[in-house]
Amino acid sequence: MAVPARTCGVCRPGPARTALPWPRRGPRPGPGAPRPVLLLLPPLLLLPLLAAPGASAYSFPQQHTMQHWARRLEQEIDGVMRIFGGVQQLREIYKDNRNLFEVQENEPQKLVEKVAGDIESLLDRKVQALKRLADAAENFQKAHRWQDNIKEEDIVYYDAKADAELDDPESEDMERGSKISTLKLDFVEDSNFKNKVNYSYTAVQIPTDIYKGSTVILNELNWTEALENVFTENRRQDPTLLWQVFGSATGVTRYYPATPWRAPKKIDLYDVRRRPWYIQGASSPKDMVIIVDVSGSVSGLTLKLMKTSVCEMLDTLSDDDYVNVASFNEKAQPVSCFTHLVQANVRNKKVFKEAVQGMVAKGTTGYKAGFEYAFDQLQNSNITRANCNKMIMMFTDGGEDRVQDVFEKYNWPNRTVRVFTFSVGQHNYDVTPLQWMACANKGYYFEIPSIGAIRINTQEYLDVLGRPMVLAGKEAKQVQWTNVYEDALGLGLVVTGTLPVFNLTQDGPGEKKNQLILGVMGIDVALNDIKRLTPNYTLGANGYVFAIDLNGYVLLHPNLKPQTTNFREPVTLDFLDAELEDGNKEEIRRSMIDGNKGHKQIRTLVKSLDERYVDEVMRNYTWVPIRSTNYSLGLVLPPYSTFYLQANLSDQILQVKLPISKLKDFEFLLPSSFESEGHVFLAPREYCKDLNASDNNTEFLKNFIELMEKVTPDSKQCNNFLLHNLILDTGITQQLVERVWRDQDLNTYSLLAVFAATDGGITRVFPNKAAEDWTENPEPFNASFYRRSLDNRGYVFKPPHQDALVRPLELENDTVGILVSTAVEFSLGGRTLRPAVVGVKLDLEAWAEKFKVLASNRTHQDQPQKQCGPSSHCEMDCEVNNEDLLCVLIDDGGFLVLSNQNHQWDQVGRFFSEVDANLMLALYNNSFYTRKESYDYQAACAPQPPGNLGAAPRGVFVPTVADFLNLAWWTSAAAWSLFQQLLYGLIYHSWFQADPAEAEGNPEARESSCVMKQTQYYFGPVNTSYNAIIDCGNCSRLFHAQRLTNTNLLFVVAEKPLCSQCEAGRLLQKETHSDGPEQCELVQRPRYRRGPHICFDYNATEDTSDCGRGASFPPSLGVLVSLQLLLLLGLPPGPQAHQVHAHTSRRL
Repeated sequence: MAVPARTCGVCRPGPARTALPWPRRGPRPGPGAPRPVLLLLPPLLLLPLLAAPGASAYSFPQQHTMQHWARRLEQEIDGVMRIFGGVQQLREIYKDNRNLFEVQENEPQKLVEKVAGDIESLLDRKVQALKRLADAAENFQKAHRWQDNIKEEDIVYYDAKADAELDDPESEDMERGSKISTLKLDFVEDSNFKNKVNYSYTAVQIPTDIYKGSTVILNELNWTEALENVFTENRRQDPTLLWQVFGSATGVTRYYPATPWRAPKKIDLYDVRRRPWYIQGASSPKDMVIIVDVSGSVSGLTLKLMKTSVCEMLDTLSDDDYVNVASFNEKAQPVSCFTHLVQANVRNKKVFKEAVQGMVAKGTTGYKAGFEYAFDQLQNSNITRANCNKMIMMFTDGGEDRVQDVFEKYNWPNRTVRVFTFSVGQHNYDVTPLQWMACANKGYYFEIPSIGAIRINTQEYLDVLGRPMVLAGKEAKQVQWTNVYEDALGLGLVVTGTLPVFNLTQDGPGEKKNQLILGVMGIDVALNDIKRLTPNYTLGANGYVFAIDLNGYVLLHPNLKPQTTNFREPVTLDFLDAELEDGNKEEIRRSMIDGNKGHKQIRTLVKSLDERYVDEVMRNYTWVPIRSTNYSLGLVLPPYSTFYLQANLSDQILQVKLPISKLKDFEFLLPSSFESEGHVFLAPREYCKDLNASDNNTEFLKNFIELMEKVTPDSKQCNNFLLHNLILDTGITQQLVERVWRDQDLNTYSLLAVFAATDGGITRVFPNKAAEDWTENPEPFNASFYRRSLDNRGYVFKPPHQDALVRPLELENDTVGILVSTAVEFSLGGRTLRPAVVGVKLDLEAWAEKFKVLASNRTHQDQPQKQCGPSSHCEMDCEVNNEDLLCVLIDDGGFLVLSNQNHQWDQVGRFFSEVDANLMLALYNNSFYTRKESYDYQAACAPQPPGNLGAAPRGVFVPTVADFLNLAWWTSAAAWSLFQQLLYGLIYHSWFQADPAEAEGNPEARESSCVMKQTQYYFGPVNTSYNAIIDCGNCSRLFHAQRLTNTNLLFVVAEKPLCSQCEAGRLLQKETHSDGPEQCELVQRPRYRRGPHICFDYNATEDTSDCGRGASFPPSLGVLVSLQLLLLLGLPPGPQAHQVHAHTSRRL
């Protein structure tokens, strides 16, 4: 029986149909010239209409009626695609040209082994250069005679920051009248370095807070000058070498070739000893527990210094390290939600840094509680950790307890845990207990009296950790490869091979072996150079190569595309975040980390290129380790990419030796042929070395044609595979025009364009004028429609992309098209290929009209509408009853494609929840759709406005009026510490204004790295016709939904809502800013990883007698009073204070 149309309200009778706007461009037809909408279907067999006695004139359509409408839609789409798409014809064209190409096979195991071998060879060449450099450096330093009386004028070198400092009248050298002889060099642009370089010299960079004229620095500059010849010789042996760098433990960086330093507009805080590659090369992995004294004696400024110190200490840790942070007074407790050691990755360190700012000082000092907590953390063997260097870092303002009983219980006699103590702030406490703790436990004692001492004293513990490496000698001379990170000199994303450099001199007449690390030698390898070793276009649009390290972070992956990089942090994208995570991928990742070989075919989810859709696909994963490295290489191949075409131009053509422009089919690339053969978009590939790239495809095509006038088909400067396949596909797509498109009237079927895109890099759009509105990527492999068509059977609809925040489509001014595409598949000798995608572009308005007719009880527009009177009963349809009945086509991502509501035409392409939230929620709840949520860790967001949190690291202690009036305060530790902080701020004024990361990064950048939550919808398990009711009392709605066969469309018919009392929650599809998954939960189930294979944390011959001593300079009451008076009067401090601090801090 018929279902009543409404459960509330009065059903409106179907109005007489009004004339609709003419959707195509040009003049609208007059009343006497009705616009035809040509349908391909036979006349509709009138279905029997069942109505309940006494029902309204119109009832909700019955299920079989709506199923009939769905079949008509399916047949119409299929008919148009068969006529105009040319799938069958293109298959025949390929087979007819069988003599022009060969079918090649991708053999996954052979491919990955070859690429892994090529990468191994590339990196091995860098390793040999590294070893030559490290050996030479050790010998040069051993032969060097230390000079106590060395002077600045004795040293000549190129100061990479000299030009920037000359431009800054307030720089140190300008104020001091520097005596250092700085070379003036000429530079030439080098595309390999993306920079101007000089191959005859090295450049030197010295951190801003290090005095260039100190004896230590001058001696370092003196002996490292000899490295210049080794750098040059390395480049002669391997011209592909990029930056060669020696990072010294003194902070000096000498690199080759010379180039000016990329100095930021704000303070330059670059220090090589804090770079990820240096930290990794200078010590073995660490298990670190940081404990912070928060007793009541830790007053305002001292606590702020501690917070900043902890944050700086965290920055010395890499992803190979594990850490926890706790505060203590009478009791110890973690500062964050982390209850055990966690990996020192970027997100965990962020949690610590935010938690540290919430520390509050109260209670009494209890060293015992702090150390017992720390030792318990380090003894917990039930968690993942580094299992190498173990250490406790204690920050305190002082105390008398030595807690010897704790050390006896937990650490003696083996002393497997090093203890580093930090006396923070200015105070009158006896520091002897702190020194004793460090010396008794193989650690070091440091003093941090002011902000100026934080950076240097929170990184020098690495020298102590380097002792076992130095004493191990050759055994520790092993090259390590880093995570991906952003090169400081503009090379882009790189990995660096590192090798420690040891001090081989003897300490004194006793011939005691030196145990100091001199520094770390590094050689960069650009990711782009590694990518060039991987197959590009033979794997198809959806095949790719990737590589990961022991942490599971990707070295290579098509989804490794950070939109912004933090200069101070490595780029750490986990393989399971680069792809959509599932159990199969977890197993693959674990096997790769363990260095195994493997192969597995899995069914998995993949995001579309535009990140709007998710497809369930089959993929073959094959992987092998890259020998002599910590990396593993993987290959992902869809089953349909097992075979590919390779053009085989005949020997006769190749023997002619004429320019390629004379070859058959080349004429169809010329713009002069576009009017008759359709417009050609050329994929911007590197066909030849001398081809000038351009973002403008018309210009790129012009450059290509000009070059082809000069080169022959077998030219050595060209990639013959790419070039020959391009010519082949040019001819094949032209034959499609000739056989199918040219003789068809597209307007008759309301088509704006037809097109074909191929693996060879050709996209042909017909007619030529349609190219004006073509917005798809000219590289088919980077076009979302192309990649999705290969992965999906049938016809893939792609409505224009619309954002809810932008204005709707302007249909009156523009003709809007909907792309429909499908892959061309054929078999030759049992080998299946999908070398192309074809499709049509529908005129939105015309097809919206056609949609109404197809979902009605008429066969064409000219047929009169059936009128229902009081004595007859009719089912509603999508045309006559469009005021009461909503009919839509929604694609598999939940985006609106077509609607019978004229006012919704400008919303085509929007997520359907933005159009009808109630109905979309019902479709989701009834399993027509499911969703996948994930996080994008590479997003860029607008910078957040600066906050005024009192706990900020750069906050300044502000004394009260009572403090000023109290004479005792002027001679107190707090006053003296404030004095040092203010002096430091005079030279580094941006400390109070800008975050260090901002200072080190690109000063022009207006965006920062952030996490975005993404939600994609895709078809659920329901694949049948389905009727349901949206239960909402008197506002309930009936709806019917059915998938259209051989398409990615869902056909939905529903009653229009008459009331809004039941507004449901709106489903969100647009990506939103997020903090990412809850870190406190993630650390409870950490992802599998392995640390480096080597560990140097102990050597029986280590001399631990050098364990630190304090040094400071006494406060001057006169200077303090003068400074405070200036502050009270609001006068700016003079340059003398600036200069005093500059020299004093460097002496310290």
